[in-house]
Amino acid sequence: MRWTLFEPTPACMRRRTIPDSRFLCDAMAVAASPLDARVLDLCTGTGVLGIQAALLGAREVLAYDINPRAVACVADNARRLGVEVDARCGTLTDALAERPFDLVVSNPPYVPSPTRPEGVGIHRAWDAGDDGRVVLDPLCDAVSDLLTPDGTMLIVHSEFSGVAETVRRLTAAGAVADVAARRRIAFGPVMHSRAAWLEASGKLAPGRRSEELVVVRARRA
Repeated sequence: MRWTLFEPTPACMRRRTIPDSRFLCDAMAVAASPLDARVLDLCTGTGVLGIQAALLGAREVLAYDINPRAVACVADNARRLGVEVDARCGTLTDALAERPFDLVVSNPPYVPSPTRPEGVGIHRAWDAGDDGRVVLDPLCDAVSDLLTPDGTMLIVHSEFSGVAETVRRLTAAGAVADVAARRRIAFGPVMHSRAAWLEASGKLAPGRRSEELVVVRARRA
């Protein structure tokens, strides 16, 4: 069964496939082909990135999320779409135990939040602490451990999470990093709900309600 981002998808995926995941799916075929690759989809959510990798010819896809409901959703979506995705409940630490990977893709939590996220509620899909980097920093630091010598990592996140800091940390961890793609979008519900706090903390210009998404690419140096 052939699937693209614009064809009907199972209800669980259709409700949760959001612009950043679509953006990274678009970038994946251009910035780092998953063809015949062993792929890690970290913070998988509905599994859209891992499933896209499988449909583009990955030989193996492992998908991790801390939320058991998300893991069940990934397994169901992959089954319905006729691809193999090994969906597991786990974290970066668990993924490191399965290294190395030819391609790592991630749409991690990256929205700045007034408090550090706790628990496994739906808010953990986006809340990432004051600077939006609770997950991004350890992921960047692990780049060389996760990848094969010729491997590539693709991470999507917002300008509000510190694009330069992502590139800096990836470089410090032994990778060659660059911004592979950029896309400006209007705020969604989560960012609208944070707008007043972002303005008050000086992170957002008053009245602005858009953000730039970036796909950062890293290769082993």
